Amino acid sequence: MLNTYAKSKDKSMREASSFIKSKVESAKWFIEALQQREKLMITVAKAIVRHQKQFFITGDDADLKPLILKTIAEEIGSDISTVSRIVISKYIQTSYGILLMKRLFTEGLSTTNGEVVSTNKVKKILLECIESEDKSNPLSDEQLAFLLMQKNIFDRPPYRS
Repeated sequence: MLNTYAKSKDKSMREASSFIKSKVESAKWFIEALQQREKLMITVAKAIVRHQKQFFITGDDADLKPLILKTIAEEIGSDISTVSRIVISKYIQTSYGILLMKRLFTEGLSTTNGEVVSTNKVKKILLECIESEDKSNPLSDEQLAFLLMQKNIFDRPPYRS
């Protein structure tokens, strides 16, 4: 139909042919853009899984390693804002449930032995300490800091004024 319209002597049929061609080209461009987006999302997801392998094995938040958007962006050769747009409102299905991809990024702390641990791991340690404390005599902030020092998270107590 498109070729018939294009060869027609009728001006309106040639215009219809031109209109159809432009819409077909727009549709092709849109399909290519969707395919490129899908490929990039898979690339980002694979990079995250490589970095967070232990978490995907155990499902334990304490096993999330410190990871920032910049690390993934550099690894896949993309811009931080592109990675951010991908993970900010997308989900990943795991054997532990469906998770917001952004949740797989965590901050890190350097320990006294030079290891970098995620803040999730520190939170888990603190939570375990608080859950096992005597509720009638809860641990003070200083005692919690001392417990973190014993686990080589900090090398000195927190600053006091």
